[in-house]
Amino acid sequence: MNQVHLWQEEAIAADGYITLSATFEAPQQSRKSLWYRVPLEYSDYLTHSCDPFVIATLFVAMSQSADLVVHGEVSPSLIHNLEEFQSAWSCWRPDHYHPVAIQAETEQELVKASSEERAITAFSGGVDSCYTALRHRRGLCKRSQRNLQTGMLVHGFDIPLRQTDSFDKAVEGSRVMLSSLGMDLIPLATNFRQVVRLNWEDVFGAAIASCLTLFRNHYTTGLIPASYSYHTLAFPYGSNPVSDRLLSSQSFEIVHDGADSGRIHKIRHLANWDEGLRHLRVCWEGADKYRNCGRCEKCIRNILNFRIIGIDSPPCFDHLVTNQEVRSLRVKNAQLDALKFLLRAAQDANISDSWVHALEQAIHRNQRIEFIKSCVPDSLKQQLKQSQFFSKR
Repeated sequence: MNQVHLWQEEAIAADGYITLSATFEAPQQSRKSLWYRVPLEYSDYLTHSCDPFVIATLFVAMSQSADLVVHGEVSPSLIHNLEEFQSAWSCWRPDHYHPVAIQAETEQELVKASSEERAITAFSGGVDSCYTALRHRRGLCKRSQRNLQTGMLVHGFDIPLRQTDSFDKAVEGSRVMLSSLGMDLIPLATNFRQVVRLNWEDVFGAAIASCLTLFRNHYTTGLIPASYSYHTLAFPYGSNPVSDRLLSSQSFEIVHDGADSGRIHKIRHLANWDEGLRHLRVCWEGADKYRNCGRCEKCIRNILNFRIIGIDSPPCFDHLVTNQEVRSLRVKNAQLDALKFLLRAAQDANISDSWVHALEQAIHRNQRIEFIKSCVPDSLKQQLKQSQFFSKR
């Protein structure tokens, strides 16, 4: 029987940081070490259980149809929820993931860190995470209000580990934003993307949840800001309101936050937050990962969202987008759906500027490309990928 074995290692404190790590070994693969590093001042916040590492390595086991054997302590309520999590993902991607058993040496339910809620949110500095921070700190959530105290910025996700200067600058901007809301910021580094070599768009929700769960000794709730609203949900996608909640245990709840709001709604609220407007960071393609390039698809899309609410030059973007850049956008799937939603929003707002026509042209062009691709036999697809018509800009 195939098995993935997971061993938690001793925590190491050095140079002002504490590192939690685990070794895992998958069939026909060498052993790998997965680690998380945070400033030493937060060492009391960190859990002793294997819960974060189980969440982090589950997709590895599922991808190899190998039972996950944990040489340590795991919350039984987490194991229970992960069974349904696996059922969902094996239905969504049956060719990639298969349900497996999780066997732990010790199953022990942990006590909540506090009788009163304390929440921490993943915080990238982008629209979704900024909106989550803003809505909870300014009381915009009605009965969904959480006692949100802290944001967690991860080094090793959108900013590679080798880019320490970029991450330090991203931390500076994020601290300015969160401190203006009365929140703390915890910087965390991890090699998750280096050792879990699977499709990032499948596993990133679990990656975020594993990082949040590390802090269950101090917090009771971890928020994952929603990437898409209920209007634009797409399955499968690594973070969604169906499977995110199944990464919870009795002592630490994972919440998919903000799916009731679309991007324009979020940006309209951010427009009244000066620190957010100055330091918003949506880009992951530019050379400088701590700032917005203004030219990639995500930057352009967010700039156009700002235009719809009447802000032509948001201070977080240095580059003024041209109609030709809008017209030349190359997108598919969820990105194409996002542009369609953006176009409808511009039309509903009776905006007839030239960029709206350029956006319409971009959508039609990408729809034609995707339609033609769907008609192409598999034997010819590789050849067509080399042609200029199907190349990415």
